[in-house]
Amino acid sequence: MHTLPSLAPLALAAATCALLGGCVIAGDVKPFPTMAPVQPIMPPQAQPSAGAIYAAGPGLQLYGDRRARDVGDLLTITLVESTTATTSATTGISKNSDIEMASPTVLGLPVTYNGQELLKNTAKGERSFDGKGQSAQSNKLQGSVTVTVVQRLPNGNLVVQGQKQLRLNQGDELVQIQGIVRAADIATDNSIPSSKVADARIAYGGRGAVAQSNAMGWFGRFFNSALSPY
Repeated sequence: MHTLPSLAPLALAAATCALLGGCVIAGDVKPFPTMAPVQPIMPPQAQPSAGAIYAAGPGLQLYGDRRARDVGDLLTITLVESTTATTSATTGISKNSDIEMASPTVLGLPVTYNGQELLKNTAKGERSFDGKGQSAQSNKLQGSVTVTVVQRLPNGNLVVQGQKQLRLNQGDELVQIQGIVRAADIATDNSIPSSKVADARIAYGGRGAVAQSNAMGWFGRFFNSALSPY
């Protein structure tokens, strides 16, 4: 009679593969989803009267530059992101308590048993707490990404989004940016700094040997998570 093999080794092998797979993608960047169409609240537009020569549609431009203004136009965003944050906290608490009650006397004599005073009590307590924490973080991102105008709002602002993927010899990198820009902030060379992008969502990261070597393993992440009892 043939017996079925135990499922325990198979389950252990599957769990090991899953954990190892988690290590492989530890350095992956999670790009933002595609921006949904923006629905701004705008005042009602005046309707043209019948018989007027005005007709709704894109404006007629007798002259102009190469700045992005319509859906499908390209715009270069210069990344000038730089952030620095530093926090420090120190807490120290201490408390000492000392209570002593003298032995009462009965008829001028203390209450004793075998020479020991029974009603004499002393209580003493001491506690202290000393905590210290420091955090420092600095980020800097420079470069440029050419994005596409995906929506033109009624007030003239442009909704843009785009990404740049780089495949290098030691891995892949992804730079993604989304947001809303004001047409007046676009320079003559059709570029705009990322500091003037409203509702900006910028993602940067990669995968490969370099990203993997800079990522903590799953065992170390477990002991640095809220699930660790230590």
